[in-house]
Amino acid sequence: VYMDSEEKLAEYVLAQDGIIFRGNAEYPVPIAWYFGQFEEGILDACLRILDMNPKHSRNPGKDCSGRRNVIYVTRVLSAMINSNDRDYGVLEGCWKDTFDGGVSPMSWRGSVQILRTWSSTSCLPVRFGQCWVFAAVACTVSRALGIPCRVVTNFYSAHDTNSNLVIERYLNEKGEIDSSTRDMIWNYHCWVESWMTRSDLPPGFDGWQASDPTPQEKSEGVFCCGPVPVRAIKEGELTFKYDAPFVFAEVNADLVHILKYNDGSTRKIVNDQKVGQKISTKSVGRDEREDITHLYKYPEGSAEERQVFEKANHQNKLHQQQANPGLQITIKLSTGIRKGCDFDVFAIVTNNTEEDKKCRLVFASRAVSYNGVIGRECGFKDLALARHSHKHLKVPLRLNYSKYCTNLTEDNLIRLGALLIDYSTKEAMMAMRDIVLDDPEIKIRILGEPKEKRKLAAELTLQNPLPETLQGCCFTIEGANLTGGSSITEKLESPIEPGQEAKVKIYFTPTQSGLRKLVVDFDSDKLGHVRGYKNVIIGK
Repeated sequence: VYMDSEEKLAEYVLAQDGIIFRGNAEYPVPIAWYFGQFEEGILDACLRILDMNPKHSRNPGKDCSGRRNVIYVTRVLSAMINSNDRDYGVLEGCWKDTFDGGVSPMSWRGSVQILRTWSSTSCLPVRFGQCWVFAAVACTVSRALGIPCRVVTNFYSAHDTNSNLVIERYLNEKGEIDSSTRDMIWNYHCWVESWMTRSDLPPGFDGWQASDPTPQEKSEGVFCCGPVPVRAIKEGELTFKYDAPFVFAEVNADLVHILKYNDGSTRKIVNDQKVGQKISTKSVGRDEREDITHLYKYPEGSAEERQVFEKANHQNKLHQQQANPGLQITIKLSTGIRKGCDFDVFAIVTNNTEEDKKCRLVFASRAVSYNGVIGRECGFKDLALARHSHKHLKVPLRLNYSKYCTNLTEDNLIRLGALLIDYSTKEAMMAMRDIVLDDPEIKIRILGEPKEKRKLAAELTLQNPLPETLQGCCFTIEGANLTGGSSITEKLESPIEPGQEAKVKIYFTPTQSGLRKLVVDFDSDKLGHVRGYKNVIIGK
């Protein structure tokens, strides 16, 4: 795990807080996370994870001697951060709309509470996690054990269950997707990369290795994934350990849409949505997004990409011709798409041919979870169009808050799909786009001079953007060396009317000097969890 850079060690081993990206490829949303690997009791919890792993109970001597090997340890962590194998794992996953018997994955601001809860309840799985929570906890444990680690987000991430590198989605004429397939496209998916030498592989594959603690598919009989060299994914070396084909598919699978007509016939749909976009992590020493897509794949359409696909036997991608159909469809958004507003989205239909065309346009919007599960409809149009040659047509679709408010999941995502069918040729084109509804901003002011062991106040303000009253409002703060390793919550006595401000002061006492992140959460019945953070420099 030797890393030849003090700056990188400060970020990937010593930093107790960081940024994780969610949202979507067009609009990556940064959220602050409190890793807290040096807080009291966390190292003990991390060592306990190693001791609870089934390999240890089967053969303690062999397991303990295996711990000198970072590849072995990383693989054990990938299995033990999730509890799918009923192996005393740390977190239980839940991707339903309700989180009965636990808390919403959105409510976590850091790993400390999760690891302490797991350790203090006789290793019962903590409920509930989703991918960024699994990845963040794995990052905390890795850093606590001295393994350089970072959380990575892959936008439009494929979950290929049958290892054929193809995600097939079937649609009917109303644009509704057949949900019986297990293959999915996640809006984003988070995993971790750990820095290590790979003495078990040919030279050239040291450095960042991807591993994924979110339970998706089994590897050697257990829910875990990795570590696999990021470079092996880029070069299409799918025989390398561990789970290279699965990670390769996450960033490279082919997305194929097939239209099932009412008469039973099928037709492949022209659609340019690409898997594996804007692979992101926090920059070293700064809160900006670093794009690391180039570490996972060669540029789209390059000769090197073609060679990798040939090596990975990715025939579908090689046969793809850049079709230039006479009809084209795209989706455009209006500006200022915020939660609580009514707004328009537009399907733009273009006819590039010399002849007039008669078509059908199905323009639909549905709530969607970040893992690609489609929810209820938020607005719909089904029109017959006559398209004159060489013309653009802009078709609006109004999305009203009164309609989408009850359908949204906590991910704040709406999927737009525009399906265009040419009546004369039966050709079909499709455009898809996901929109993230902006949450309001939490304004954070620090009152007093920030010094260690001196009481400070955070003044927190949020304006209600909705046309309805917010009930059950509370602010919570947390931060490494700021809040004593726990969270501090302040409930608001009265409801917050539309346009009104929710405002509190929360007191805390920093314990150490240096640059720290104060992570803030606002919760209420209608808005769900809204996140914010502020960097605070604590003086001596």
